[in-house]
Amino acid sequence: MISDLLCPRCDLPLKEVRMSHGIFWKCERCGGRAVSVELLRRTFTLESINPLWLHAMRGEGRSGRNCPACRRPMTEVKLSDDAEVKVDVCRLCHFVWFDATEVENLAPRSMPPPTPELPQKAREAIAMAKVQQLSEQARGTDFDSSPPDEWWKEIAAFLGMPIEFDAVPQARRPWATWILCTAIIAASVFAFTRLHEIVAQFGLIPARAMRLHGLTFLTAFFLHAGPVHLIGNMYFLFVFGDNVENFLRPFRYLALIALAAFVGDLAHIALDPHSQIPSIGASGGIAGVITFYALKFPQVRLGFLLRWSFVWFRWIRLPAWFVFILWIVFQLIGAWEQKTGISSVSSFAHLGGALTGLVAWLMWQGRGD
Repeated sequence: MISDLLCPRCDLPLKEVRMSHGIFWKCERCGGRAVSVELLRRTFTLESINPLWLHAMRGEGRSGRNCPACRRPMTEVKLSDDAEVKVDVCRLCHFVWFDATEVENLAPRSMPPPTPELPQKAREAIAMAKVQQLSEQARGTDFDSSPPDEWWKEIAAFLGMPIEFDAVPQARRPWATWILCTAIIAASVFAFTRLHEIVAQFGLIPARAMRLHGLTFLTAFFLHAGPVHLIGNMYFLFVFGDNVENFLRPFRYLALIALAAFVGDLAHIALDPHSQIPSIGASGGIAGVITFYALKFPQVRLGFLLRWSFVWFRWIRLPAWFVFILWIVFQLIGAWEQKTGISSVSSFAHLGGALTGLVAWLMWQGRGD
C-alpha cells in the first residue's frame, strides 16, 4: 500500500511493508527504508540502536535529509562510535532513514522459535470458547451491582418494575404497540376528567355483560382506574409487547391481545356473574403478552432492584421463565384473595389472559414470519 510518506532521496511516495512484529516504509526506486525507533528496538539489539538515538538526542550530528513524515531536516549520525555508516534520524517523528544496505549493519535480536500453528478445528474451538466467555461476562452474574445502561430503566426498577438487561434484538419498529399504548393513554386520561361517570357507563359489568350490544368488552379495555393503574399496565405492554409484536407481526400480535382480554373478561365474569361492580383495564390482554414473552424468550434476563430505603441497593438478574413462574404464583394467590373478597384486583382476568397466551404460544411459537 502506498503511503503519504516521501522518500528523502527520490521524493517519491514510500510503500508500506508489513512484518509480523511491525511496519516500515520502503522506496521502490532507491531501496531506502524509513523505520521507527520502536520497531528497530523490537528487531535489533539495543546495543545497535541506543548509540544512534543517543547521538541524535544530543544533537551530535549535522543536518541531514528531510524527514519522510514531517519534512523537517533530520540529524545525520553514526550508527556507532566506531562505525563509518551514517543514518538520518528525526527526533520529532522517531523515524530513522536507512539507505539501501545500511540496515544490514545492525545486529538482529534473537527471536523466540515460532509457535506451531494449531489445526483448524482447534482454532475454531478456542474461538468459540472465547466468544462464550465474553458472552457470559456480558450477561453478568445473577447478583450484579452494575446498573443498566438506560437511565429510564433505573427509574422503573426503583419503582419496583422489572427491566430487560439483555433485550431481544428487533428487526422492525413496534408500531402496533406504540399506537395501542397511545390510544389507551388518550382514552384513560380523558376518562380521568369524569372517571366515575365514564366507568359506570363503559365499564364491563358482569351482571350486564351484553349491555351496549357487548361494546363494554372493548371500551373497558381502554379505561383505567387511575394514573398508577395506567402507568403500570402501559409499562408492561411497552417493555414486553414490542418483542412479541416483532415475532408475531402486528396482526397476530393484536389478535393475541384481543383474545386474551376477552378470555380474561370471561374468567372475571365466571367468578361472580351477578356482580354489579364495573371492571376496567387492559390487564387481561397484557397478561397474554407477558405469557407469550416468557415462553418464547425464557432465557432473557430480567433485572430487579433490591433496596432498603435509600441506603442499600442491589441488582438481581433472573431468567424470564423463572420470573414468569413467580408471577403465576402471585396471580394464584391474588385469585384466592379476589374470591374471598380481600382484593379488588381481578387476578382471574390475569389468569384467563395467561391461558390465552399459552395457547397462542403453542400455536404460533414457530411462526415468526
